[in-house]
Amino acid sequence: MNLKHYFSSVLLVCFFWSSSQEKEIDTVFIFDNQLKNSKKFQKIETLNKEDLLKNSTNLSEVLRFQSPVYIKENGRGMVSSPSFRGTTAQQTAFIWNGININSVFLGQGDVNNLNLLGYDQLEIKSGGGSVIYGSGAIGGTIHLNNDLSFNKGFKTSLFLEGGSFGTYNSFLKTSYSDEKLSVKVSGNFVKSENDYEVPEKDYLNLNGEYNNRTFNLGAAYKVDTNNTISWQTQFYDGVQHYPVRTEDYTKTKYFSNSFRSLVSWDYKNTKIQNSFKLAYLQDEFQYFDHIDQPKSSGGSSDVFLAKNDFNYIFNDKLGFNIIGEYQLNKGEGFQSGITSVQRNAGSAAGLVRWNPTPKLYFEGGIKKDFVEEIKTPMLFSLSGKLKVNSWYETVLNISKNFRYPSFNDLYWKPGGNLDLKSEISHQAELGNNFKYGDFKLNVTTYYISIENMIRWLPNSKGIWSPVNTNKVESYGIETQVDFEKNFRKNKTKFSLGYIFTHSQNQETNKILSYVPQHKIFGNAAYRFDVIELYIQGMYNGLTYTTEDEKLSSAIKSYFVANSGLNITLAKNYKLGFKVHNIFDEIYETTAFFPLPKRNYSANLLINF
Repeated sequence: MNLKHYFSSVLLVCFFWSSSQEKEIDTVFIFDNQLKNSKKFQKIETLNKEDLLKNSTNLSEVLRFQSPVYIKENGRGMVSSPSFRGTTAQQTAFIWNGININSVFLGQGDVNNLNLLGYDQLEIKSGGGSVIYGSGAIGGTIHLNNDLSFNKGFKTSLFLEGGSFGTYNSFLKTSYSDEKLSVKVSGNFVKSENDYEVPEKDYLNLNGEYNNRTFNLGAAYKVDTNNTISWQTQFYDGVQHYPVRTEDYTKTKYFSNSFRSLVSWDYKNTKIQNSFKLAYLQDEFQYFDHIDQPKSSGGSSDVFLAKNDFNYIFNDKLGFNIIGEYQLNKGEGFQSGITSVQRNAGSAAGLVRWNPTPKLYFEGGIKKDFVEEIKTPMLFSLSGKLKVNSWYETVLNISKNFRYPSFNDLYWKPGGNLDLKSEISHQAELGNNFKYGDFKLNVTTYYISIENMIRWLPNSKGIWSPVNTNKVESYGIETQVDFEKNFRKNKTKFSLGYIFTHSQNQETNKILSYVPQHKIFGNAAYRFDVIELYIQGMYNGLTYTTEDEKLSSAIKSYFVANSGLNITLAKNYKLGFKVHNIFDEIYETTAFFPLPKRNYSANLLINF
């Protein structure tokens, strides 16, 4: 937490404080005001704090067991990347309170360097979203949301957990709110020796320890009946020691630090809704190819962002939305050939929302990005929803999305390629939503075509360099059934999802690596009075790890299940016990990096 971070936050707050007037505010303030519109047309999985605590180890585990996303993890707690609908990690956008936070160096986010418990809500949206969320929103978006409540007084919660392999997790959150002011502060510390063993694979996770710390501060102030000022800041600091197979291997480690600060001024009346945001994002990383030696490579980046989201509501049937954004990206590398680079990027988008009848909804959008020295396409999105009757509705989404090259793609030396084109995708999906009593069923089919795929390949000099090479076609189906029922002291909740994905390189006619064709995930919970029992299951089909569909190198299919028990004591205390990998399955999501066999954890949650 250096002085630059504090000054950035203070300047953002002072700017807005001097620009606004007295007001009144909603009971709960959400920073990402676009996500609620997406829910009308796209299936979005929403996970609250109660859901997240069922997989409190890390964000990878949450996504693996509670979403359609495939997670490729280089061992428990290590480098981890997501895949939506057969796309790559660079084609997934991480959205922090409405702001795209993918790395300007890599063009993606590392799942395990995004602290799980620092967010109030996690939402997972499959499908394109570049018109709203920008570069990389091709396969899907993962939304890391904080909220601020009003008229709640003082509230505090403490979560403590201990588990196998010397794993400890602690989280403290406190908040205060009245009619005018809301403040929330939280901190999280995670530490693990992570020294698990898989004898059947002759594997011991040597040098696999990790630890990280997160601090969050959020505040909102009621100025008058129309204006809201809000602020969200996050500090993250993490250390990962990368696993080695034997003591003869050289041990390495990786440091990651990030700082994010966002201030929002929101104006709202019966006709106009406007949200103006200023944000500053900083990321720094250091890699040590020997844990006892100085760093061997690294880099730091700064993103300065201004964004305005203007909505005009003509009547209860018609509205317009104009979104403008400007970014200044700066990067400086160490031992990467990237000395000091920067680029300006801006965009303008317009959307129309039309609701001609209570049963029919339409939304159409266009967007143009302007990225310094990079050609970008005109983007569009078209959505329609028809409520056929009380138990069935159908949704159609068509969009064009993109990803522009990252700093590493362009400037890495040797190998960077300044002539790269942006990746472009065209996609369509047809959703079918059914409802009967307490049951809900969603069945969505989709098709994605991606051109100018950026891949790093050896050139004629033997140097690895990024090129626009592949055309990829992906199609599949996503289904999910949900059931929830409360009666007297009983509460039952159940969900089961099946995903079929066929993602193929059109030049080689081969299935893409690390894209399983089949995934099944399920969660069930039953609560009676003060006792809750839950179980989770996840099946992953055969997964190729090479581009030539080499069966001998593929990851075989596997099924992993977890179970837990929560007991509420004296209303404010909850004891929890979990068994991870109940059936002692031997499995891996990345070749040569097995994940733990059966292990255990216990936790205590106190609310006061």
